[in-house]
Amino acid sequence: MHEVVNPFDLSPIGSVPTADWETVDAYLAKADALHKDRSGWMKPHQRAAILHKAMKIMEERRDHLAFQIANEGGKPLMDARVEVDRAINGMELCIHDIGALKGTEIPMGLTAAGDGRTAWTTREPIGVVVAVSAFNHPLNLIVHQVAPAVATGCPVIVKPAADTPLSCFEFISILHEAGLPQDWARAVQPPRDVSERLVTDPRVAFFSFIGSAGVGWSLRSKLAPGTRCALEHGGVAPVIVDPSADIDAAVGSLTKGGFYHSGQVCVSVQRIFAHSSIVEELSGKLADNAKALKTGNAIEEDVQCGPLIRPKETDRVAQWVEEAREGGAQVLCGGEKLSDTTYAPTVLLNPPKDATISRNEVFGPVVCIYSYDNVDDAIAQANSLEVAFQAAVYTNDLHAAMHTYRNIDASAVMVNDHSAFRTDWMPFTGLKQSGHGVGGIPYTMHEMTIEKMIVINA
Repeated sequence: MHEVVNPFDLSPIGSVPTADWETVDAYLAKADALHKDRSGWMKPHQRAAILHKAMKIMEERRDHLAFQIANEGGKPLMDARVEVDRAINGMELCIHDIGALKGTEIPMGLTAAGDGRTAWTTREPIGVVVAVSAFNHPLNLIVHQVAPAVATGCPVIVKPAADTPLSCFEFISILHEAGLPQDWARAVQPPRDVSERLVTDPRVAFFSFIGSAGVGWSLRSKLAPGTRCALEHGGVAPVIVDPSADIDAAVGSLTKGGFYHSGQVCVSVQRIFAHSSIVEELSGKLADNAKALKTGNAIEEDVQCGPLIRPKETDRVAQWVEEAREGGAQVLCGGEKLSDTTYAPTVLLNPPKDATISRNEVFGPVVCIYSYDNVDDAIAQANSLEVAFQAAVYTNDLHAAMHTYRNIDASAVMVNDHSAFRTDWMPFTGLKQSGHGVGGIPYTMHEMTIEKMIVINA
């Protein structure tokens, strides 16, 4: 069995079975057989009914699911409840978008060669889906990877993060309770070598990965010929704040975007570029907000910042902050471990551009602020890394907003909102080394189907 602990006090809270290759291989064989037997494919109304019933079960267990997220993943209860609500909404999105799985008419009379022919397309499930997930949203990420597979009619096998498997296994159990035959969706927790063997098996048609760039790109290089994939990694999210911005509104928003889930979010606010005329006010107010945040065990109602997922991550964040401090960064607040598992919400002013924390995703409760005089210099620094995901700009100048939008490397730019803003139906994608393919439930459902054409000569 694989033991799961609360990341704050490291106390055991549950376990899931460890899967060997024989178990995983049997699941793969059954999933592959299900896809190849077209006579046994579930009808759209059957898939919708199962998802609807599962959604209702999740609604009934909302408080339990939220507590489990907080208990295994360290996300504060107030945010864990939001995650459950998003996951429930994700189920509804999948049900709705089953009706959008449709093809198009292809015009055939554009040349003499096409005369007399009629053509159109339909969409079919791509095949067996294998998903590997991250720890930071242990229910909603699984919904994003598994529910679209169920909605499109793809058998799916999911491996959750080793730190947070309980929510995943429970979600798969809920699908089975709602009427999905067990072989259509399986959760597994195998050792690393078995996981890689699963991902790279030629029976896998689509691979969905959420996690670190090093692991994701490595696995992509080993996929079997023909396996399609979507990779979602992290970024070092940049934010531009110009002199026209509403400072108080920006500070409140940036506090949430930077310290939500203790910064353990792939689009968390990490690099704020503030004009020199406002940098002192902005940084002081942000530091005051960060100091007021309560850090502790995420299962307590009033905690706003929970632990980091593992003690070694706390040590890593401490090392990066100390390096920046030694390089000349001002530590405006925080800058210290509170325990082996928690780190104080921290604001750094003007860390060196080449510091580790300026160039790499911290995935911890640390926000860096850099002063600028010329916005193009700030944008150039924001664009200097090999990662790009979501970005933000705070301004009351439309020209300035559009200038940042047009010139910053990002797949999405939020105006007067933090970089971690997301809805589950919008496209969500990393650029450069931050990912491959497009997430967001409708887009994932599209990726998990193929468009098949028929041409009739009559």
